[in-house]
Amino acid sequence: MKYRLWQFKETLAMDFLVEERYKYARHLLFLISFFFWLYSARFWQSFSGIHQWYVLLFVYTILITMIYINIYILVPKLFFTTRYIAYLALLIIMGVIGINIIGFGFRSVFADFRVGNIPRETEKGSVYEGVLMCIPIIFTTTTVKLLQKWIKDNQRINELSNLTMQMELNELRNQINPHFLFNMLNNVKALIRTDPAKASVVIVKLSEFLRYQLYENSAEKTLLTSEIDFLSNFLNLEKIRRENFTFDIETEGENRTINTTFIPPNLFTTFIENAVKHSVDINGKESHVKINISIEDQNLYFKCVNSRDPDYIISDKKNSGLGLANINRRLELLYQDTFDLKITSEPKEYTVHLKIPV
Repeated sequence: MKYRLWQFKETLAMDFLVEERYKYARHLLFLISFFFWLYSARFWQSFSGIHQWYVLLFVYTILITMIYINIYILVPKLFFTTRYIAYLALLIIMGVIGINIIGFGFRSVFADFRVGNIPRETEKGSVYEGVLMCIPIIFTTTTVKLLQKWIKDNQRINELSNLTMQMELNELRNQINPHFLFNMLNNVKALIRTDPAKASVVIVKLSEFLRYQLYENSAEKTLLTSEIDFLSNFLNLEKIRRENFTFDIETEGENRTINTTFIPPNLFTTFIENAVKHSVDINGKESHVKINISIEDQNLYFKCVNSRDPDYIISDKKNSGLGLANINRRLELLYQDTFDLKITSEPKEYTVHLKIPV
C-alpha cells in the first residue's frame, strides 16, 4: 500500500512537471515561491514606506525576466544543443547586465527614498545578497528544464517502443492466423478425397473458427473459457477427420476465477496445432492429445501432452517451426521475462509446459 502511494505521488509530481494542463499552475507556483524567496532578503529594508515594495517589485521583475530568458531562450537554444560554453558566457553576461540595471535603479530612481541611517556597505551587501540568492534559482530552473526534457524524451521513447511492440505483435498474430488456416485447409483437402461428408462438416466448423477469429482475435484480450471452447472445437474437428484419435481438456481452479480470467487470443493455438500434427501415427494406432489448464497464485499453467510415432516424419520441414518461433516471440513481447516455456520431446511423447501471469 505504501509502495502504491509513493508510486502515485511520484507519477503526480512527474505529471505536474511535464503535462501541459499544469503549465499555468507550475508558473504560478514558481512566481509566488520566488517572490517569497526574494522577500526573505534584506535589501528592500534599506528604503522607506511604500517604496520598499516598489524596490522589491523592481528587483523581482528584473530577476524573473532573467530567469525566463534562461528557461525559454538560453537553455533550449544553447544548452540543449550542447553549446555549453556559449550558454555559460551569455548567462554570465546576462547576470552582469541584470546587476547593473538593478544598481542603476538604486542609484538613480530610488536614491531619494533610502533610509538615511543604514550604511552604504550594508545596503550594497543586501543587494548582492538578493542577487546571489537568485543564482541557485537560475540553476534550479535549468535543472528542472533538463528534467522536463528527459521525462518527455523518455515518454516519447516508451510510446515508440510500445507502438513498435504492438505492430510486431499484430504482425505475429497475423502470421499465426494464416498458419492455422493453412493447416485446416490441408485437412479439408485430404477429407474431400476420402470422405466428402466429413469434409462438409469440417467446412461448417471452419466457418465457426473464422467467425471466432473475426470477433475474438482482433481484441487485445479474450476470456479463457472462450479460448478453451475454441481449442475444444478444433480438437473435435481433428477427431472427425481421424480415427483412433482422442483428446482431453482438464481445467483446475475455482470456476469463478477461470470464468473471469482474460488472456491474449490464440495463445495456445500453435501448441495444439503442433500437438495434433505430431500425434499422427502412421500405423493407425491410437493417438491422443491431453491438455491441462490451471490457475494458481496469480499464474496460469498450461500443459499439453501428445502421443507421437517415432517413425512419423513431418513432411513440411520448412514451415514446421514457424508457429513456435512466432508464439515464442509473442510471449516475449507480452510478458518479457515473467513467462516460462518448456518443451520436452521424447520418443513417444511431446510435452509443452507454459506458465504466464494473469
